[in-house]
Amino acid sequence: MDVHGQAATIPAGGVLLPADLLVPAELVGAVLFAHGSGSSRHSPRNVAVAHQLNRAGLGTVLVDLLTAAEDEMDAATAELRFDIGLLADRLAGTLNWLATERPFGAAPVGLFGASTGAAAALVAAAQRPDLVRAVVSRGGRPDLAGAALDRVRAATLLLVGGLDEEVITLNEQALGKLTSRAELRVIPGATHLFEEPGTLDQVAEAAVDWFHDHLQPQPTPH
Repeated sequence: MDVHGQAATIPAGGVLLPADLLVPAELVGAVLFAHGSGSSRHSPRNVAVAHQLNRAGLGTVLVDLLTAAEDEMDAATAELRFDIGLLADRLAGTLNWLATERPFGAAPVGLFGASTGAAAALVAAAQRPDLVRAVVSRGGRPDLAGAALDRVRAATLLLVGGLDEEVITLNEQALGKLTSRAELRVIPGATHLFEEPGTLDQVAEAAVDWFHDHLQPQPTPH
């Protein structure tokens, strides 16, 4: 499939965030990625998933949620990667930019979050229910979204590795607090980072199916 790539600088939360956008020629929807602890828009796992989404007609936005200075500080202190409110505000600002600048036209938008980024994605979805149709979490910590969970209206898929037992428990707890359509799927034989052969492909396939199901255009009321 023909995919057009472009770099962007997105104003969000009072800072400028570098981002990479990929826009398939035949667009079904768009997915904004929220990377996890200590990661960036260059995360090889998220890039691999993004490319599979692109092949399925889904545009993608890979954005650094921390500035270069913040990332340097976080590398030393690890404090900002757990600042879910900060990350969610920047995701919400990015969603506003997508709605205003419309690099994907009127295509519906979903969020893909990994690790702590999954919590930020759910908080942002709760803050912008009009802009987020679906959320997928990969090895995420949705429990860190706290009180925002019961305000999420987007259809939510929680994907966890079968060997990631502690995170399975935390996802089960979060699932019980979600009031939107939500599902937990365990990928057999996978650890937290889905490094085992074929497990990340299963994540990408599940994400493609979920976004295809939930990023369909809404019927116009008569």
